[in-house]
Formats: sequence, C-alpha cells, structure tokens
Amino acid sequence: MKIHRPTREQFVAMYTKMGLNFTENEELEYLIELDKLICHYDKLNIFKDNIPRVKYQRSPGFHPEEVDNKYNAWYVKTNIVGSSSGVLLGKKIAIKDNVAISGVNMMNGASTLEGFIPDIDATIVERILDAGGTILGKSSCEYFCMSGGSHTGALGPVINPYKEGYSAGGSSSGSGVLVATKEVDMAIGGDQGGSIRIPASFCGIYGMKPTWGLVPYTGVMPIENTLDHVGPMTNTVEDNAILLEVLAGSDGLDPRQPSPCSYQSKYGEYTKNLESGVAGLKIAVIDEGFGWECSENDVDDAVKKAANIFVEEGAIVDMVSVPWHRDGISVWTSIASEGSQTQMMNGNAMGFGWKGYYSVNLLDAHAGWRNRADELSESLKLTMLLGQYFIDHYNGRFYAKSQNLARSLRRAYDDVLLDYDILLMPTTPMKAQPLPDISEQLHISVKRAFEPLINTAPFDVTGHPAMSVPCGSSDGLPIGMMLVAKHFDEATIYRAAYAYERASLL
Repeated sequence: MKIHRPTREQFVAMYTKMGLNFTENEELEYLIELDKLICHYDKLNIFKDNIPRVKYQRSPGFHPEEVDNKYNAWYVKTNIVGSSSGVLLGKKIAIKDNVAISGVNMMNGASTLEGFIPDIDATIVERILDAGGTILGKSSCEYFCMSGGSHTGALGPVINPYKEGYSAGGSSSGSGVLVATKEVDMAIGGDQGGSIRIPASFCGIYGMKPTWGLVPYTGVMPIENTLDHVGPMTNTVEDNAILLEVLAGSDGLDPRQPSPCSYQSKYGEYTKNLESGVAGLKIAVIDEGFGWECSENDVDDAVKKAANIFVEEGAIVDMVSVPWHRDGISVWTSIASEGSQTQMMNGNAMGFGWKGYYSVNLLDAHAGWRNRADELSESLKLTMLLGQYFIDHYNGRFYAKSQNLARSLRRAYDDVLLDYDILLMPTTPMKAQPLPDISEQLHISVKRAFEPLINTAPFDVTGHPAMSVPCGSSDGLPIGMMLVAKHFDEATIYRAAYAYERASLL
C-alpha cells in the first residue's frame, strides 16, 4: 500500500480532536517534522511481514447447501489431512470460525468480515494437524462471538439438534451441534463468557474452558485479552482430555501465556489418571449457582442429583456458599463491554500494547465494520454502546475497578478450593430456550443472548478451568453440570468427569 502524508485538513482535524491549538506557522512546522518521521513508515511498508509458515496442504472448501447442513452448523466444509501419525490420527475435527485456517474463508459469524481469508494457521490448528487430526471444516458461530444464544450469526440461527426451533447455545454454536450429531469427533470452541460451556450444556456434550493462558490463542480473533479462552468440545471425557493434551502449552506468541511456560510438561498428561476415581475427592456444591431468577427447577434438581452420584462414588460433597459468585456477572460485564469495545472494535481486534503475533490482514479486513455498522448483531451493538458510553463518560474507571475486583472474585473461589478439589453448579440455569423470532422485540433477542452466562462468565474473569458435563435431560433437552478446579488443575476435573460419565452409563 502507498503511504500518504496527512493533508492540512486531516492534520487540523487530528490535532483539534486531541485538544491542541496551533498557529498557521506551527501547523507548517509540525507537518514538515511529521514528514521526516513518516519516512520510517515508508521503510516498514517495504518489509515482508513476519508470519508463521503453513505446513499442510488444503483446499479453500465450500459453504454447504441447506440439505447438507440441516442445523446450519457448518460455515465451510473442507478436508485438511494432518500428519500420518499422532494421538489424533483418525479423529475428525471442526474448527470454530473465529480461528484462522490459512486459505480457508473466515467470517466469525459476521457479514462485515465475510470474504476474509487468513494467511496463517492458528497455533491450535497446526497442533491438531501435527497430531494426525483431520479437519473437516469451520463451524458456524455467533456474530463476532458476542452471544450465549445461537441466533445472531449473519448466515442465520444454528438449530439445537434435540429440538427444532431451540437454541444450540453460543457462541460456539456450530461446534456444539457438530459434536452432538457426531458429524465430527471433536471441535474447537472459544470462551469469553461461556461460549464453550453454554453450547456444550444445551447440546449435551463435554466442553472444557481451560485455565486462562493454558492453550495459545494465537491466530484466534480476540475479543478481550484477559477474557479470551479456547478449548475442546467432545462427546466423551477421554477425547476431551486427549485434545487438550494436544492443544496445551506455550507457543511464544500469545501474551496470555507467561514466559517461559512449561504447561505441557507440568500439566499436560490429562489422560494419565482418568480412571483414578473420586474416592476421597472433596466437592463443593456452590449454593449461589442455583436459584437464580431465571433458573429452571428441573435444571437445579438434575445437577443436585448428579452431585449425589459423586457421593455414591466415594467423594465428599458439601453445600458451600460463595456470595461473590452472585456479583461475578457484574464484574464481567464491565470488562467484556469496555474491553471488547477497546480491543475488538475500536482496536480492530488487535489493539495495542502487547507482545506476540498480530494478524495484520485480519486487522485490515475487520476495520471495515465502521462502514457497515448497521449490519452488526443486536447483542453486539448493545455491548458496544454500553462499553463506549463508560469509556467516554467515566474514563474507563469501571473497567479498571473491575479488573481490580477480579482479584477478589478469584480469591473467593480460591479460598474454597483450599479445602475442596472441585466446585460444582449448573452450567446454565436453564435448558435451551426457543430461538427468538425476527419479529420479536429487542429485549427478547438480548435476553436469549445473555441469560445463559450468569454462572459461566465469572470464571472467564478469574481464569479457572471449568467444564460442562452432561448430567441428564428434561423435556427432551440436555442439562449441563459445571465442574471448576484450581488454576491448571484440569486433570482433577477430568478425573471427576470421567468417574461421573462411567457411573451414569451403568
């Protein structure tokens, strides 16, 4: 691209917005000095970008016709064959469409990004292929992933496979459906407020939000660095643990990961103790996770009944109060709204101020949303308006305060985890709800987008690992139980989930 010098009109508009005042002579002097510095940008413009290389052949794929996409869960179908050996050999995998696959369309559920083609494979895509996995395509997701319901994607709603006209959960809606219908063995989901666990709960599968920073986010479109998580969605606990073993560990490019990072060697053997059982394990059933205004009695009852199975298997199970849990959604709301508006929208997904891999072509493509803002989903528009209002009128103080309070929220859970191995509660207070009709009022669409988040979102703030485990059904719809553990103790969650999975099949 050609680097242009600012016109006088552009310069005046720029310094006026900054609150500066210049005389005509000062304007001329500053423009001369700017020109000298812009020469460095001329040199940067010549350099070739430093991006990871792509290792495996692939075709761009295609968007399937409705007859081959019953639940609208696929965005792109393709067939990318990985290594001829590895723990994922023979496994069919779907990649959420906020994750970059080089040469394959990525729209992240958004009409404003449609036609964007990434030039890299995300780290997790490369790791899946290195482990022998076969990627069958990109799964549908919600509009820039800003919904816990499955009704906001630009290509239409994703349908729950258990009940026509009902939500599949979001924002990893397509991933949840493709796993539940066994079109794939495994799928990748992303989670900033519950977007792995909500569709896992609504679709009756296993969905793990790993500890913040355990799985590299490089090549995944960010929403907000401190909330971004990516992880596995599967039909069995063992498959979930196997996939996390492949995904986990530092890549040296993700600012969410401490460096040096030894996650893989220290925490990576998630399948090793699956069969250890739960005898002697201490489980805290969190009282505040039940009885919300939007809670359904059959969901609360099913999760409490599931907790009793752990007792039968030899675990120690107690009801414990964590009052902070009820305030977690408020802490999350400020971080999610102001943070996403700053990074994902105003910052064109990349933002500033962190070291790691920046997707320049995604940044350029996403910046075009400003010319088509009316196309954005209702839940995204509302989040943007909320975030921008508090940025403009309160100087970001509530975002800052929420990040400070996040430490108190984490401590409240950690204090219980000093005495217990697992926290337990419903993943979502309700089962899948009807998809909102296009003619319904705004508040119904927004309600369906945000009501499932109240138990899941706090753990995106605190970064604890949390997994949705299917624990029954009612009215033909699945119910999910959420298990939470200490940071980087995914192994204990898998141990408990495997014991429950085995006991529930007897």
